[in-house]
Amino acid sequence: MNSASLPSAHSHLNKVSLQGLLISIGIVFGDIGTSPLYTYKAIFGERILTENLVLGSFSAVFWTLTFQTTLKYVIITLNADNNGEGGIFSLYTLVRRYTGRWMLYPAIVGGSFLLADGIITPPISVSSAIEGLLIYYPKLDTVPIVLAIIVLLFITQQFGTQWLGRLFGPIMVIWFAFIGIIGFLSLVQHPGVLRALNPWHVVTLLRDYPGGFWLLGGVFLCTTGAEALYSDMGHCGRGNIRVSWGFVKLMLLLSYAGQAAWLMQHLGKQLGPTSSFYEIVPPSLLIFAIGIATLATIIASQALISGSFTLIGEAIRLKLWPRQRVVYPTDFRGQLYIPQINWLLMAGCIGVVLHFRESKNMEAAFGLAVTLTMLMSTVLMNAYLRIKRVNPLLTLAITLLFLGIESSFLIANLIKFEEGGWISILLGLILITVMTLWHRGKELKHSFVQFEPLPPFLETLKELSNDTTVPKYATHLVYLTSSDSADQIETETIESILYRSPKRADVYWLLHVEVMDEPFTMRYKVETLADQDVYYIKFFLGFRIEPRLNLFFRLVVEDMVKDKEVEITSRYQSLSKKKLTGDFRFVVFKTFLSYENDLPLGQKLIMNSYFLIRRTALHEAPAYGLDTNNIVVEDVPLLFSIPKNIALIRERN
Repeated sequence: MNSASLPSAHSHLNKVSLQGLLISIGIVFGDIGTSPLYTYKAIFGERILTENLVLGSFSAVFWTLTFQTTLKYVIITLNADNNGEGGIFSLYTLVRRYTGRWMLYPAIVGGSFLLADGIITPPISVSSAIEGLLIYYPKLDTVPIVLAIIVLLFITQQFGTQWLGRLFGPIMVIWFAFIGIIGFLSLVQHPGVLRALNPWHVVTLLRDYPGGFWLLGGVFLCTTGAEALYSDMGHCGRGNIRVSWGFVKLMLLLSYAGQAAWLMQHLGKQLGPTSSFYEIVPPSLLIFAIGIATLATIIASQALISGSFTLIGEAIRLKLWPRQRVVYPTDFRGQLYIPQINWLLMAGCIGVVLHFRESKNMEAAFGLAVTLTMLMSTVLMNAYLRIKRVNPLLTLAITLLFLGIESSFLIANLIKFEEGGWISILLGLILITVMTLWHRGKELKHSFVQFEPLPPFLETLKELSNDTTVPKYATHLVYLTSSDSADQIETETIESILYRSPKRADVYWLLHVEVMDEPFTMRYKVETLADQDVYYIKFFLGFRIEPRLNLFFRLVVEDMVKDKEVEITSRYQSLSKKKLTGDFRFVVFKTFLSYENDLPLGQKLIMNSYFLIRRTALHEAPAYGLDTNNIVVEDVPLLFSIPKNIALIRERN
């Protein structure tokens, strides 16, 4: 992307429009917007309601939304956009070129736990909404209903959700307006709860209430959607998110205040089997409340599922995840569908529902993963602020503030580990292991790839191209190369063309893909190494661009033909007369670990794990969009380290 395009990109990012605000409310705030359904329920549990408990909890929720969501994400973190894109991997790409390689690991940890959260959020959100039916049917088993909604939600992903997306904004506006109005009507009956806006009530809760510190694990649930808010910046724009957050935060606070007002009228009692959210809804509106809450939780789940696809897509481009089949079900920018991830998420969500069965049991697994993600984003944000040369004292103050807040939430959430928090930690650790082993395996594999200087072989390639004693292998022979320079090429490519059965072609093409830190870059350059015989093409593709090399290569060749840089007409005399285009044959390599390797234990473990994970990945041909049927796959042994000191003795007659 050239520098001239950046101002317009940022002006679009900061632009505010009515449609943009509606989309933001529909997409960005689904997760955090449904938190009033279960936050107080998680805090109070079966505790006896006291004034200190109720006012302290409301005060903690208010200041958490103010510091964690508003200050950290809406005001500070949204400034860190990667050409309009947000999210923890986008933040990593902004800082990685200026920092050490260790910064990769906070990104991996944060991304992994954000994905783990994607397995917990749909079950707890949908369950919390459906459990409103218990008011009418106390003995109702809600599990089948929750499972049916979740399964239907995942099945619809393959058809694209653009049609559903048009409904998100209006439904969520109705939802937020509803919870705000209902909360306000309850608040006017006991407006004294507004004194909880004094932060001293948080201090008294933590200091005086028995086990008050551990209640922060429940308080944290009010801000669990803040990280998704940052991830959706590329879809909605920074300006729209900031403006719409003003409306959303007001409605959320009215809902929490209204619930607190109701709770203050029931001191000395326990919270019933349903949440305080449904208790403040007039009986005549209860069915409507359950219905709109269910729609809101479906929207929240949908947004998180789509976000998981986007996150995995970015991880693939950054070589942190094995390549998967990516489908673009609609022409909506940025919308993608990854079948394998979709069904894995669905299986995980079903498992969570069947294991916990009720939302109150899921609260233990919820929140712990997001806390770790937020801690990692704070680490990355510290690096970003230093790179931007923000005042060092201000950078230190911001970092210490959020590390302190998030560490407190993390410690408070750890008490839930045995009750179910271990599930989100286990899921996160599995994802961290996969990403780390895949990345280290890719690095190790690349470090042992041998390259040869290409110029000395150009004359040989030209002679082979014109040697009629060798049967022609293809008119155009295309190789994918990891070499980012036309001055060198993999030894394996040279051996494939020259040293095995010689592959004679009229034109040899070498294609290289450079994944850029910018999300939507699409550029290329061509180097003519031998006119009409050897060409090197380098594609510069953003990390959110599907590498459809078959299409891109064809477009490049067509441009070169128009500019008379290359002749692609078949050189067979009978076909040349009719000006028929010659055939294109692609050669791709499939590597495997040679049995001759003598690797250290650590490297052996990494490489064996890498090839085990690779069984779930797409091969290079479909991964790079080579949908032509003229592809040759060559198996290539990877030989890293030849065993030494082998005492092989010859016997003589």
